[in-house]
Amino acid sequence: MPFLERTVIIKKPLEEVFQTATNFEISPQIMEAVVEVEPLTEGPVRKGYQFKEVREIRGRRAASTIEITDFDSNKSYTASSEQNGLELHYHYTFLETTEGTKVSFTGELFTKGLRNKLAKPMIKKIIKKEDQNHLDKMKDFIEKQ
Repeated sequence: MPFLERTVIIKKPLEEVFQTATNFEISPQIMEAVVEVEPLTEGPVRKGYQFKEVREIRGRRAASTIEITDFDSNKSYTASSEQNGLELHYHYTFLETTEGTKVSFTGELFTKGLRNKLAKPMIKKIIKKEDQNHLDKMKDFIEKQ
């Protein structure tokens, strides 16, 4: 069940929005907590593509490997990561409308182990604080291009 959900309309063509959204190397320009991105897979973004993302959270740097676990060009993708018993899935869908491109996002968190299960409400709160408004920031970034 999603714990994060957001939808925005970006006043740009679908292909441009999708291309920018899947250019993970520009994430530090869009997402405040992301300080570094390193591709781990050569070639275009596709299912199985991986990159390393470094975030600064509460003054500490945390790196994770993110994999694109679902990909349908110009329609949708899912970015997934698993670390220390925490599994995170971010699902994105893109739809061309008369106003621009509708981007919908849902985030799911799964935990393994008693400690993570007990900490899940706090973990969700931290993740929400970091990522809740990232679509708004992406919208501003793309519309200014």
